[in-house]
Order: sequence, then structure tokens, then C-alpha cells
Amino acid sequence: MKKRLLPGLITLLAAQPAFSLDLMETYEKALSYDSGIASALAQFQAQQAASDVSRSTLLPQVGAFAEANHTDFDAKNGPGDSYKALNYGVRLSQPVFRADSWFRYDASQFQTEAAQAQYNLAQQQLILDVATAYFNVLRARDTVTTARATEAAIQRQYEQAQERFDVGLIAITEVYEARASYDDSKSQRIAAENQLNVAREQLARLTGEYAENLENLRENFPLGRPEPMDPSAWENTALEQNWVIQSARYQLNANEANLKVAKSGHLPTLDLFASYGKSELDGVNSPQQQEGTQGVIGLELNVPLYMGGGTQAGVRQQRSLVTAAQEDLNTTRRDVRVNTRSLFLTVNNNVETASALEQTIISRRSALDATRAGYDVGTRNIVEVLDAERAYYVALRDYANARYDYVINTLQLKQAAGTLSPQDLIELNNWLSANARGIEALAEEELTLDDPTR
Repeated sequence: MKKRLLPGLITLLAAQPAFSLDLMETYEKALSYDSGIASALAQFQAQQAASDVSRSTLLPQVGAFAEANHTDFDAKNGPGDSYKALNYGVRLSQPVFRADSWFRYDASQFQTEAAQAQYNLAQQQLILDVATAYFNVLRARDTVTTARATEAAIQRQYEQAQERFDVGLIAITEVYEARASYDDSKSQRIAAENQLNVAREQLARLTGEYAENLENLRENFPLGRPEPMDPSAWENTALEQNWVIQSARYQLNANEANLKVAKSGHLPTLDLFASYGKSELDGVNSPQQQEGTQGVIGLELNVPLYMGGGTQAGVRQQRSLVTAAQEDLNTTRRDVRVNTRSLFLTVNNNVETASALEQTIISRRSALDATRAGYDVGTRNIVEVLDAERAYYVALRDYANARYDYVINTLQLKQAAGTLSPQDLIELNNWLSANARGIEALAEEELTLDDPTR
């Protein structure tokens, strides 16, 4: 009887095609396809250009000019005059003292740093999104595997219960119990298959392709503790390197520079200007047309006296924005601190949970064997057998999920610390294999133990 307990389980994913997509290939596809990373890069480049625009106000400005006008002059005591003037040439201006322009340029540089931090964060987020979507597909696939195996095992129990009822060994109620469990396992298998399709859709959103076959974690994939094993060390690293904190810090610096811009509205401005050009005058009462060249150089000073209260209002506005940015930075630091320590604890919990679940699989298997044997001799009923069947496959599924949780939470911990990089995917990718079948390997081992001839 035991030889037929897991029909179809070993062959669910055993037939692997020649090509399977690994994690790094998936990430490379996402790099060229994902619109989020492309948008972050474009925003960073736009802010770089905005910084160059701010710097241009500090540099010399050269332009050509031309102007023409007609003037009528009526004198009270004498003949009037009427003439036309044409002036054209080149003009140079150079800011000598413009505090607002300097502070505005400082602000644009801080905003560029903030945009770069956001772009770096987007790169880390893409790494995490790809890994999460990739392992969610594997997670969903393992859930389908256990759901199908559970359905097959309970179907066999239902068929055996029907056979026993037909020969008068059990009551009809046991057949009904087995049928109800079989119908429930079938509905769970349908839901699991749908979730697998949804997981593949989520991965395709990042890569633009539907991956049917993904390489899985090897059975000997190590679940190591975070290094260093000190949550305070991870917290300190996060406070220094986390890109969300760095972006908020640069934004605070930009707002402080903008406050200086607003205050500089009270300061004078000084510009150097020079021009050279030709002038033509054609007067009605002039005996002949006059032409000549003209060169001008000088300084222009402007002192603001009263601007309608706008300068004071601008200072109050920017001061409030500085306060808001400071509070946002404080909130971000607190969130990152809590998130980092929580993820550190979660990763350690994942290691312990996976170790416990690995032992649970052995215990559940022993309990299942004992329950089946008790059912054969009449000391256990069909409900207990069905519960033992489900508990065994739930243990298989939970063990696989614990390994996937460990991988994702480890990457999230590194992102919180600001150290997540493509190198982490490369190292993780080395533990993937097209021949690794996850929980199916455990099921095959159990089946081999049931059948000495295998």
C-alpha cells in the first residue's frame, strides 16, 4: 500500500527542460525592462541638469543685441527734432556678488545628491523585488507540489475507504469523511495553481517574460546567522549607509540652503557689465547721417529696500520647510532603526524555524506511518489518517517557505543596512541549480524509504 501513497509526486517537476532561468539572468532582464529603475535614472539625470542650470547663473553671460527706435522731440523755445537710432553689438555681464545664486547652486547640489541616493535606493529595490518575485514563484510552485501530493494521497485514502466499505469493514461515515477531505484538498490544489500563475505574472512585470522554469535552491543551501551577530552593529551601519536616510539628510541640507537663499533677498547684488557695438543716428534736421562705435564697461549695484513683505514671508516659509525636513529625517532614522533590528531578529528566527521544521518533517512522517499502521489494525480511524497526511505535507511546505523567508529577509536586512548589491545576488545564484527540486527531493527520499526495492 505504501508504494502508492505518493502517486505522481516525484514526476511533478522531474522532467526539467534543457534551459532554466537563474536569478542573475532574471535580474539582468529586469535591469533592461523595468520602468521603475529607468524612471529613477531619468529623475537623477534631470536633477543633474538642474544643478548645471543653477551654476550657469554664476558664470558670464554673453549675448548679441540690436535695437531700433524713432524719436520725436518738440522743443518749447526752438525747433524740434526727429531722428531714428539703430544700435547693435555684443554685451557681457558677470555676476560679482549674488548671494542668492550661490546658495541656490548649493541647494541644487544637495538635491542632486538626494536624487542619486534615491536612484541607488531604486537599484537596491529592484534587486529585492526581483529576488522576492523569483522566490515567490518557487514558493508557489512548491505549494502546488504539496497540494497535488496531498490530493493524491488523500484520494488514495478515499479509494481505500470506499473499498473497505464495499466489503463491510467500515461504516459509510468514514467514506464521507475521506471524500470531504479529498474535495477540500482538490480545492486547495486549484487555489495553489492560481497563486502560481499570479506569482509568474508578478515576475513577468519586472522582466517582460513569462518564466516557466526557474532554478531552485540546492538542498544543502546554508542558513547562516547574520554577520556580525550584533543588532547594534547592523543598526549603526544602517544609520550611516541606508539610502533613505541619506536622501532625507541631503534634502534637509537643500532646504537649509534654500533658507539662505530666502534670507539673501535682503542683500545687495553687484554685476559687472560690458558692451561693444555700433550706433547709427538719422535725424530729420541733421545735415547728415551719423555713425560710430561705442564701448561701455561698468558696475551695477542694486540694493533692495522694500519688496512688499515677500522676502520676510519667503524666509518664514523656508524656515518651516527646514523644520519639516528635520522631522522627516528623525522619523526616517527611527523607522530604519526599528526595521533593521526587527529584520535581524527575523532572520535569526528563520534559521531556528527552518531547523525545527526540518525535524518536524521527520516527526510528521513517523506519525503518519504510525497512524496508517494503527488504521490497518483498527486502532485509528480515517479522520486521524487524513489529518496525519495533511500535517506531513504542511510540514514539507512550511520548511520550504522557511528557507525562502530566510533568503528574502536576509536581503531586506542588507537593504536596510544600505549594503545590498548585485554581488549578493551573484552569491545567492551560486546556490541555485536546475536539478534542485526543493521539497520534492524530501518526498522522493521518503518514498524510497517506503519501498526497499527502489
